[in-house]
Order: sequence, then structure tokens, then C-alpha cells
Amino acid sequence: MSLPKYTTLTLKLENHVAQIALNRPERANAMNEAMWHELRDVMRWLDSTPQARVGLLTGNGDNFCAGIDLSMLMALQGRIQDECLGRQAEKMRNVILDLQDCLTAIERCRKPVIAAVHGACVGGALDLIAACDLRYCSNDAYFCLKEIDLGIVADVGVLHRLTKTIGDGRTRELAYTARQIGGKEALRIGLVSQCLPDRDSLLMEAMTVADEIAAKAPLTMRGLKENLLYARDHSVEEGLRYVATWNAAMLISKDLEAAAMAHVMKETPKFRD
Repeated sequence: MSLPKYTTLTLKLENHVAQIALNRPERANAMNEAMWHELRDVMRWLDSTPQARVGLLTGNGDNFCAGIDLSMLMALQGRIQDECLGRQAEKMRNVILDLQDCLTAIERCRKPVIAAVHGACVGGALDLIAACDLRYCSNDAYFCLKEIDLGIVADVGVLHRLTKTIGDGRTRELAYTARQIGGKEALRIGLVSQCLPDRDSLLMEAMTVADEIAAKAPLTMRGLKENLLYARDHSVEEGLRYVATWNAAMLISKDLEAAAMAHVMKETPKFRD
């Protein structure tokens, strides 16, 4: 099948896994305006492409991502200029809301998205991986919630998502101090699921997990993601009612038939996209 082309990303589709790589290695994959918008576009593509069941997000070159491109921040000054301070503030708010949406597209995508981090994962890059379903890193990875040192309140998701992953206290410490943590500490505090010795073993493990997920029932996997996100943001009672409604609508499916038959026959199930 023909895949979309991007200027700041590379995209491959193999065995139902969409391999998405940030591709500005000469700038440590810093997120310029095009990359923000292309991340949203590729997540829409992943969501709407039946053959793609899982997304694997990596970075080309020596680093995963150095965060937002500072030249993009500087250019914002000219874009929002207005003699009316209220309208200028409104323009800035719209820019922030749009950047938020570019990363929320990862959660909006019904397919699981895995982040594999090596080298730098700083500032906006931490916002990026916080929106992913699973995170893995190599031993050389380092993470920094850098915005306080730039005089910015982090505003595109990390403050709101990271508390649900590593807890309120740890998020506050990283946000207030901009302290850099390494791969082993990221594992210890629950930011990542595994810390691998080097980039090669990281990519091998992340791809193994992606392949394993891609072999599962696609409709069920989409239901899992939706219900996990719903449960994160709602009470237990609300979550239970929601999953009851989901299963009432989607439980009886070809996926269920294929899984049950494969279990009886002791075979590997094959599911439709």
C-alpha cells in the first residue's frame, strides 16, 4: 500500500506495525511547527488505516527528541502581534490549544502507540511520550521537564498526564526543579516499562512488544485503549458502566469467534484488520 510522505517523519508499515520516526537528526529531532502538525496527521492515518494495528514511535540519529524547536518559539512573537492585548492573548491561546491537540491526537488514535526513547527526551518530548500508551528506553536515555528553566509553564499535556503515570509528588519535583533523570531512574519511578542496555536492544524489545500487540484482536485492542483512557479520567463506577456499555455493543464479534476457535484448536488466531 502507498504510505503518506512527511518532511519531519519517516513511516514504515511492516507486520501491522507502523514504525514512525522523528526525522530531524541534525537538530536532535527538535519539534518544529511542521513536526507538530505531521504528528497529528500520522496519528490520524494510523487510526484510519485498518492494516496498521500498532504505532511505534522512535527518533532517528543520536537522540529521541530535544523538545520544541526554540526558533519556533521565537517566531510565535511575530505571529501573535496585535495592537489589542486581548486579541494577542487570544491568538496565543489558540496556538497553545492547537499544539495540545497535536499530541492529544496520540490518545485520540484508537491504536496503541509505543514510544522507544534513546538519548535526549527533553521538554516537549516528555509531553509527547506522556501521551503514548507504553514507553521503553535505553540506558543512555535522559528525561527533563525543562520548561521552568525557559520561564514557561508546561502547557501541552505533561503536567496533566504525567501525574497519572508517576504520581503527583514526582511530577511536581521534576516540574519545579527541571532535574534530569536517566533511564534507570525513569524505570524505577514508572515512567518507562523497561530500560534496555543500548539502542539496538531497545528497538528490538519495543518491536517485539509491538508485534505481540499487533497479533491480538484489533477490535478488542481498540476497546481496551478507549476504556483505559476513560477509566483514568473517571471514577470506578463510571468506568464500570462505560465498559459494560462497550461490551454490550462490541463483545459479540468475529474477533471473539476467531479467538475462541483458535483456543479450542490450539492454534494461533488470525484476525481481520
